[in-house]
Amino acid sequence: MYTRIALSIAALAVPAVLVGPPAHAEDRPSTPGSTVTLPLTGIEQEPDAGAPRVGRTEVLTTERGTPAYSLLGVTWADPGAGARMAVHVRTRTGGVWSPWHELHTGVDGTDEVEGGVRGGTEPFWAGRSDGIQVRVGVLDGVLPKDLRAELVDPGESILDRMPPRPTLPNRTDGRAVKGHADKPAIVARADWGADESLRDAKFKYTNTVRAAFVHHTADGNDFPCSDSAKVLRSIYRYHVKTNGWADVGYNFLVDKCGTIFEGRAGGTEKPVLGAHTLGFNTDSMGVAAMGTYTTAAPPGRMLIALSRVIAWKLGLDDRNPKGKVTLTSSDSGSRYPKGTTHAFDVISGHRDAFNTECPGQKLYDQLPAIRTDVALRVG
Repeated sequence: MYTRIALSIAALAVPAVLVGPPAHAEDRPSTPGSTVTLPLTGIEQEPDAGAPRVGRTEVLTTERGTPAYSLLGVTWADPGAGARMAVHVRTRTGGVWSPWHELHTGVDGTDEVEGGVRGGTEPFWAGRSDGIQVRVGVLDGVLPKDLRAELVDPGESILDRMPPRPTLPNRTDGRAVKGHADKPAIVARADWGADESLRDAKFKYTNTVRAAFVHHTADGNDFPCSDSAKVLRSIYRYHVKTNGWADVGYNFLVDKCGTIFEGRAGGTEKPVLGAHTLGFNTDSMGVAAMGTYTTAAPPGRMLIALSRVIAWKLGLDDRNPKGKVTLTSSDSGSRYPKGTTHAFDVISGHRDAFNTECPGQKLYDQLPAIRTDVALRVG
């Protein structure tokens, strides 16, 4: 038997905001969105509906009237509870329920969050939806306290009706000299519709970029490249409003069509301090493949784009992409106790520094080929 916990929902409305054409060509239309937090309350029995079981399993179900949303996540009070949990969701669109999807619970935090840190899943892109069911399995039979569903609406923009406009490098930005790779085209934050009022107003920088950590966003693969800007806006809002980070965690993101997006603000050429790899954000960059690559193979265009942006950033500081780099852990929540050192590959996966599947086995298997490609590009 499962236990059903119904989401208690007040009268909520999350209207999409459609922005008209800008008055001037140089204007950037605003793309406001919303985050709705739904506490989980109420208990009743439900027959086994076939969802994966891990110990005691609770079924969390929304009531009628769930506000429209496109991205979701589940959070709880104890940040350490994720290790004993399995979280699955299914979503409703037009009265039809999707298959069950597993949400990744190995979300590492960042030392830029001061107190009040919550545990949670990676965000999951569901597309436009109006209902949600969540199954939470716990090994010890004890549900974490203060379970919540976080529903994100990315907003709407006229930018969503046209291809993103990558910012092409100019002669001073592009590095074509020996030891450097050319700067690739990168879609600026303004062009994917970042709401700059969400993030911390202060930019944070590290000393240099000595390593690149490769991630996947683990938010599913069922979205076209035309929705990449919406997905990124949703991830950004989830990282800031739900995780409590200063900005989107990654320095760059790449979609399956090979489009490279500017992530955390502060200047693509500069060593911006990210929130991507707990304990090892200092002197590193984080680049995320948009999607889930545990069993799905990353497309060739995505792999080429990953190599291009990594080659450019490592080349700016003359790093050897096939070499090693010794980094010092700043947090015992990583795989290495605070204050200890570890020799990483200059191009590493998130799992090399944190107990996670990220960047997914299929993408992780491609890291040797990425190192070789990057080495050829930097000369």
